[in-house]
Amino acid sequence: MRIWISGLALAISLSGHAAYAHQQNSERWVGWEGEQPGVIRTLVDMLISPAYAEAHIRVDGNYRLISSNGLPEHNTGRFPNANNPTAIREQSVTYRVPVKPIYRESTTPLGMWPFGVAINGVPFDPGAAEFWRGNPRSGWQYEALSGAVDLGVDRNNAHVQPTGSYHYHGLPTGLLERYSDSSVPILLGYAADGFPIYGPYGYRNPIDDRSGMQKLRGSYQVKGGQRPDGPGGRYDGSFVQDYEYIAGLGDLDDCNGRSGITAEYPEGTYYYVVTDNFPFIPRCFHGTPDRSFMRGPGSGQDRAASHGVDGSQRQHSRGMRQPQGGSGGMRRPPQEAIDACKGRDKGDRVSFTTPFGHRISGVCQQRDGELFVIPG
Repeated sequence: MRIWISGLALAISLSGHAAYAHQQNSERWVGWEGEQPGVIRTLVDMLISPAYAEAHIRVDGNYRLISSNGLPEHNTGRFPNANNPTAIREQSVTYRVPVKPIYRESTTPLGMWPFGVAINGVPFDPGAAEFWRGNPRSGWQYEALSGAVDLGVDRNNAHVQPTGSYHYHGLPTGLLERYSDSSVPILLGYAADGFPIYGPYGYRNPIDDRSGMQKLRGSYQVKGGQRPDGPGGRYDGSFVQDYEYIAGLGDLDDCNGRSGITAEYPEGTYYYVVTDNFPFIPRCFHGTPDRSFMRGPGSGQDRAASHGVDGSQRQHSRGMRQPQGGSGGMRRPPQEAIDACKGRDKGDRVSFTTPFGHRISGVCQQRDGELFVIPG
């Protein structure tokens, strides 16, 4: 994983690599839900390699530019899966946000486009294109993380759009796990209006960095009573419209933000927070969102469609290419797993030794005409 950042009081070193994970007293691989990232993600889930992830962040005049291939630097769940039939594919996007955004008391609602972008180049895009009876005009939009609809999200609260774009609907667990310092708010990215986005922990006193850290709570709750139309029934959080904002209920305002100091902004700033309760990712802005986040002509995706993240001309179509050795955005199994099945037939049991000295046993299975070991 490579992240270039300039013009920021921030230094990041993230390394993506495929590591073997071995369970105690077992020769089985652990899956994506296991405690350690492992090659099982490439053997069973056939995942994107974090090594291909790439993002650039730089300041150009009055704007901060975030260019990315859209690949996460952390491990992901399995895509495609039963409820999300699309593989992760490399993108070519450039987002633009003001370096000095202007706070406004009035709010701008989030439309059906990303709220912001993480420092690894993956978009924060909370809205689900799922509506009651499939009708966007019904006035009832399903909440992606409510459980009312299964969108095939992984442990990072993320899944994949039909374009192959991996994006977050909630807390980016894998990104958060990259940080070891729990004594300061964690900068996760930037909103489309330019204000920073932080993780769920902040100072108890937002203007005192010696006040200790606490988990920040949003100020929304599920309404009481019955829905007046549409799906009917009790408000239960299945729909975005099931929630209401109660000023002072939590630590954050109507756009899930607050003002305070952080390590990157010691003089103070307004900032947004991604929380583990609704709205998870903010659904409105207190600044003016840049058009580069909107979908369609003039968007960051449209402008960058024919260029790489460094501005160079791309030779493949529609701003996407397949990662090396993969198909449809999925990487190949480890070479050791392939070599172990050479000269074998599908269903044969074999064993091999990983580069870390673990002895792995499994069954030869075939995918895209290639035999490799599935541990088990």
